[in-house]
Amino acid sequence: MPDARLDVTVTPRPPTAGLPTLVVSGEEVSVTAEGVDQVALVLQPHRGAPALPIGRGASGGELSRVMLALELCLAGTDPVPTLVFDEVDAGVAGRAAVEVGRRLARLAGQRQVLVVTHLAQVAAFADRHVVVDKPAAPAGGVTASDVRVVTGEDRIAELARMLAGSDTPTAREHAAELLADAAAETGRKSGRPPDTGRRNTAPGAARHAG
Repeated sequence: MPDARLDVTVTPRPPTAGLPTLVVSGEEVSVTAEGVDQVALVLQPHRGAPALPIGRGASGGELSRVMLALELCLAGTDPVPTLVFDEVDAGVAGRAAVEVGRRLARLAGQRQVLVVTHLAQVAAFADRHVVVDKPAAPAGGVTASDVRVVTGEDRIAELARMLAGSDTPTAREHAAELLADAAAETGRKSGRPPDTGRRNTAPGAARHAG
């Protein structure tokens, strides 16, 4: 979202039936436990788009990316120990997806971060890669989800599948390169040879829904 603009607007709370009022600077305003002002985050996601309160105009992916940006800015003051991002990479690809992964990894250095993603560029930055599958149920059986952690060559194969839809030599090479690049930036092992099970006090985890 390179051209996005986020503003904070503060407006007087208009008189509302059932609420007490005050006169402030010659204007009658309602009073609640939050005060006499209405505060809104107003987002213009790209040039030409209308600027709307974030709760009304932003898509799910835009909400997640705004939250990520705010959490990065407030990382030193926000006491929340665990953050969950669902589809934070919606609508992005290529270089932008790598940048989202990089920012998530940076945030995970200070707290636990759980990410649901379908992009290999984001999953490559995780300390632990968890795959969620829903295999077909046997006849007369109940469908259940399967959750597993992938490491080493299995992780490279999974990233290759996320990249190309199949585990081909070319896709594996690209996946290994993604892991190596992410590892170089985060200071962890790339996953080849097989992962040794590194543990952090505030790890990042990419959860991929297969």
